[in-house]
Amino acid sequence: MFAVRIHGRGGQGAVTAAELLSVAAFDEGRHAQAFPTFGSERTGAPVVAFCRIDDRPIRIREPITDPDALVIQDPTLLHQVTLFAGLRPEGYLVVNTSTSFEQLGLGELVERLPAGHVVTVPATEIAREHLGRPLPNAALLGALAALTGQVSLAAVCDAIRDRFPGEVGEGNARAAEAAHRHVLDTVGRLTDA
Repeated sequence: MFAVRIHGRGGQGAVTAAELLSVAAFDEGRHAQAFPTFGSERTGAPVVAFCRIDDRPIRIREPITDPDALVIQDPTLLHQVTLFAGLRPEGYLVVNTSTSFEQLGLGELVERLPAGHVVTVPATEIAREHLGRPLPNAALLGALAALTGQVSLAAVCDAIRDRFPGEVGEGNARAAEAAHRHVLDTVGRLTDA
């Protein structure tokens, strides 16, 4: 089973991202589940969403405490919440920022994870460029697909287009594609070095 935990703020699409990821996996013939947890339901409040993907039926229903992958939609959460608790030693990390891990004070964490398993993605900027709005969730799904290979970019884009028909879906799909390319370029440079 592959478990993903997404940290964001209300209004950034963390819950939608988990749902879209589960739909993408389901459309590729896998079992998947997605669900959120949050306190006060207001824009800007911390939100956590979860997604599990497996080739067999998924029977557990509790929050993910030991994720295989973390997606951080808002870097302002980095030092406010214990985001990295339980991240597996071979885990993946995607952070929405144009800042380096060292500048974020996360150099030590990055050194503990395998090469090619961590990446920063300017997802908010990518979303603004392709969607005209600062919603990073679709771009981060494209990034996660590139980094982990758990779902294909095509499945992510199909799930996005099904959920958001028309120009909104197309813009989000373009953002996912751009972030996917960004990760493939970045990880390729990191592993070649």
